[in-house]
Amino acid sequence: MTSMTPVPSRNFALMNPPGLYEPSANGYSHLAMVGGGSRLVFVAGQGGETADGALSSDFRKQVRQAMKNLALALNAAGAAPQHVAKLTVLIVDHSEERLHVFGEELACVFGTGLKPACTLIPVPRLALAGMLFEIEGVAVLPA
Repeated sequence: MTSMTPVPSRNFALMNPPGLYEPSANGYSHLAMVGGGSRLVFVAGQGGETADGALSSDFRKQVRQAMKNLALALNAAGAAPQHVAKLTVLIVDHSEERLHVFGEELACVFGTGLKPACTLIPVPRLALAGMLFEIEGVAVLPA
């Protein structure tokens, strides 16, 4: 099934073209097409650290905090989750269980519609000891 959703408040459209499998159940879209005259916001990888640097050992808590950190960074640039066109996710010791946790937390932030284009990369370790999850994003705003 092809799905394309241009949203008036966005300067981009998300799409799942024919011939590629329907990725919605896994929390992403295949394409994010950015319109001309856009301002891009690049958010560095956000982990599950709180403002004081505390890092939970619980995977879900790290994902939830990383999503909060992503939203805070976006807000500082005048953006919100609905402006995100592309995500890159790094997961230590990736598993189906961790994928489902990520999908649930993603839905809490991005809602039930089409999700941004996303690349998930399983990794053996991240920058900080105990860090299990990291997410970066590219948002699109009007110029």
